[in-house]
Amino acid sequence: MCGIVGAVAERNVVEILLEGLKRLEYRGYDSAGVALLTGDGTINRVRRTGKVQALVDALGQQEALGSTGIAHTRWATHGGVTEANAHPHFSNERVAVVHNGIIENYQSLRENLVNQGYTFTSDTDTETIAHTVNEALKNTDSLLAAVQASVKQFHGAYGTVIMDRTDPSKLVVARSGSPLVIGLGLGENFIASDQMALLPVTRRFIFLEEGDVAEITRRSVAIFDKNGNAVEREIIESSVEHDAGDKAGYRHYMLKEIHEQPVVVRNTLQQRIDETGLLPDIFGKGADDIFARVKHVQIIACGTSYHAGMTARYWLEQYANISCNIEIASEFRYRKSVVHPDSLLVTISQSGETADTLAALRLAKELGYMASLTICNVPGSSLVRESDMAFMTRAGAEIGVASTKAFTTQLTAFLMLTLALGKHNNIAGEDQQAIIQALLNLPAKLEETLAITQGIEDLAEEFADKNHSLFLGRGDQYPIAMEGALKLKEISYIHAEAYASGELKHGPLALIDEEMPVIVVAPNNELLEKLKSNVEEVRARGGIMYVFADKDAAFASDDTMRVINVPHCDGPIAPIIYTLPLQLLSYYVALIKGTDVDQPRNLAKSVTVE
Repeated sequence: MCGIVGAVAERNVVEILLEGLKRLEYRGYDSAGVALLTGDGTINRVRRTGKVQALVDALGQQEALGSTGIAHTRWATHGGVTEANAHPHFSNERVAVVHNGIIENYQSLRENLVNQGYTFTSDTDTETIAHTVNEALKNTDSLLAAVQASVKQFHGAYGTVIMDRTDPSKLVVARSGSPLVIGLGLGENFIASDQMALLPVTRRFIFLEEGDVAEITRRSVAIFDKNGNAVEREIIESSVEHDAGDKAGYRHYMLKEIHEQPVVVRNTLQQRIDETGLLPDIFGKGADDIFARVKHVQIIACGTSYHAGMTARYWLEQYANISCNIEIASEFRYRKSVVHPDSLLVTISQSGETADTLAALRLAKELGYMASLTICNVPGSSLVRESDMAFMTRAGAEIGVASTKAFTTQLTAFLMLTLALGKHNNIAGEDQQAIIQALLNLPAKLEETLAITQGIEDLAEEFADKNHSLFLGRGDQYPIAMEGALKLKEISYIHAEAYASGELKHGPLALIDEEMPVIVVAPNNELLEKLKSNVEEVRARGGIMYVFADKDAAFASDDTMRVINVPHCDGPIAPIIYTLPLQLLSYYVALIKGTDVDQPRNLAKSVTVE
């Protein structure tokens, strides 16, 4: 959520800033703005609500020039979606600020600043940053010193970039909780909240650490830690590839990313597994020694990643014979919990910057977990840097806000983790071979599953007038039903709930009528007969069902039930396979509803605030 881009150069930077904002559109936002230091010593600020294109159009109607500038896409937290609340924010036409995160003590800061004579023109917490820095500049000529003094007053999360009209040669940035990355150029330097924004101008990056403050000029970068000491941070050469304008012929990024899943899952598996099993050190050097001591696994995640962790619990306990808990990160960090002996903490995040998950990792270190592992898609992200071990999913850039390929690669990673831990916990030989073979077959099975697209597209027509839906699954398909419900509500805005199908008689049956579509995932496994009994409970009460079933599961379409046959697959990978039809269903329903598939309302791709 929210995006930051900044640049200090000799050339005009407006196109760099705008292209950076376009590449961050996937994160979710509702307004955009830019501020440029002009040759006559003033700041030219342009802000618009809505899409970045509205900002581009506004700048196209004037001569927008500046070699130092900052830009931002805002996802509203404090204050509504208005031009006045859009970033950048000013203080006395001197200081300009963009900011990701939340300043939790902004109300008390605001009251003090009003008493000092400052006038607020927005409802945001961010404007307090601008005025606080401006006040600090009364005691120093150094923007760096003013920012270092100011951040000591801020409580909460912030990734912020500050520009001073009287000192156009530099930007000063500060990071606490919300990520920032410096991009290194030749005679020019850049700052962004995500390296994706800067790929057109550089491949050399410095990821700021927690508490860092940095001064950026055209030819230099000086970084200071939270204690004010000068520090060196590693320069990383990025191999990430992404063209924000390339949908590869698909109508939406989401559809493109659904169809990329066979390829990206193959990438996840590549050089990590063969017919004999897992290859050495795929979780990092020394990981095998750590895994040998693990007696319990605690998984922490949010949203879609939480559903991946829920599925993993079934696998870890069934196949690896190891106890496992899964908890939502925002709950874990705010309650007292008991740490099991020899526990491995596993965090999951597509971006590696999810605020609650990152905070939970830091808390877990204090609580005394034996070791930490993150399953993540972004090299160099905060979770990767701060965890003892990291497994990269290799899903590639995921632009659609509703996660698809990130989820299936996370599940693939968890099946490999199940093998790795099961090795030390007497995994049954037949289970081990079944998982290995299923993983090797997985990309081909995903391709086969995508071939049922047309049937799902036709089925979606029946959701045109629906406002509610119910998803059912049993065993390791229950989290997949939850993920299916989440996808439908995220992009079609249909209210959707998921239940373990054995829970029907404990309440949800009261909802069943002809207006409540019930979506069922039905692989041909040991729970199939139980699931069929649940299906009959729905039919007996006049419910209309849509069943995604193994072709050998003996379901047949009739007036009360539409059946979509899913290719037969081995048990361990069934949750991954059955994810794809539910993704496609949500996509085609959203098309019918006419919603913004890739950027659904009120949502952000990377949730970097609480």
